[in-house]
Amino acid sequence: MGHLDHATFGWLTPVLSYVMACTGAALGLRCTVRALGSTGRARRNWLLTAASALGTGIWTMHFVAMLGFGVSGTDIRYDVPLTILSLFVAVLVVTAGVFAVGYGRDRNRALLAGGLTTGLGVASMHYLGMAAVRLHGDVRYDPMLVGLSVLIAVAAATAALWAALNIRSPVAVTVASLVMGAAVSSMHYTGMFAVGVHVTPSSAALPGATAMQFIFPLAVGLGSYLFITSAFVALSPTAGESAESASAQRPVAGAAR
Repeated sequence: MGHLDHATFGWLTPVLSYVMACTGAALGLRCTVRALGSTGRARRNWLLTAASALGTGIWTMHFVAMLGFGVSGTDIRYDVPLTILSLFVAVLVVTAGVFAVGYGRDRNRALLAGGLTTGLGVASMHYLGMAAVRLHGDVRYDPMLVGLSVLIAVAAATAALWAALNIRSPVAVTVASLVMGAAVSSMHYTGMFAVGVHVTPSSAALPGATAMQFIFPLAVGLGSYLFITSAFVALSPTAGESAESASAQRPVAGAAR
């Protein structure tokens, strides 16, 4: 068995991955709050932004953490198409969950359906990302820990959607984002602790790209998207602020006539 190291760079990758998960959660929650206060096309656009933020945050968290993953006795490469597919899976399933909550008439039923769908999708993203790993040896999984990681994913997704429906104040959103970031990180590392690798030493070249060649630049790009979108959302007026601005302008317009 090869020795697995989940933090080859020390605390850097676990802490940075947690920050990315919290950032995606905070942005997703704020956008959902904006969506629920909007109608028509505005609601749809805010929900799309929320879904992309949550999905991107979860995926970035996973692969930033994977930058610190190493196995003694073998190099590691990543299958590029499978890795990109895992990103699309993350965004699509989160979109399904967010839209179920955003447009569902029965909130409780939408919450349960959305949480289950999104949680299973997040778990699928994680293990699809693990299927993209290429190394000299065989990867095995502890079924109990795999099952636990899936349960954590479903619980975290349901909690995220519940928070999106029920939390409004910026302070509460911040606290919920910290909790959600911890839940997503727990799901990831539970899934990683389920992994065992039987190394078969070989000098043959591995297919795929190294983490620094592919994962790192993509994670930086997606992280930049999260922070830029966060700034845009922070500077955009809420529905209440827009209504107040419109009502303040009406008397001025009437006086001018």
